Amino acid sequence: MNKYIVTIALTSMLLPPSISQAETAADNYKTYCMQCHGMEGNGMGANIQDMSVQPRDHTDAKSMGGRTDVELFKVIKEGGLAINKSSLMPPWDGTLTDDEIHELVQYLRKLCKCKHAS
Repeated sequence: MNKYIVTIALTSMLLPPSISQAETAADNYKTYCMQCHGMEGNGMGANIQDMSVQPRDHTDAKSMGGRTDVELFKVIKEGGLAINKSSLMPPWDGTLTDDEIHELVQYLRKLCKCKHAS
């Protein structure tokens, strides 16, 4: 029996530490959003020079506060056309889980320092 306890203990030490939801959302933002929306979320990403539509400034509390969490979830999951916005915003369904998208929505609220529209 002690062999099993030692094996479990050693195995758990080899597993990576758990990552918080906030860290996961920030990492996902850096991986999937930053190239268009910028390192600071201000819409000034590396890709903007080749884009016909300026990406949304996620730090703009007034603009972001006008969007509900449902709208933000939908645009991340289904792309810009899902909410009558730019086709340049790709759908991330299939890449991100619904939980990861919900976490990104909360991360966007932190970036804009705003609450959702009523």
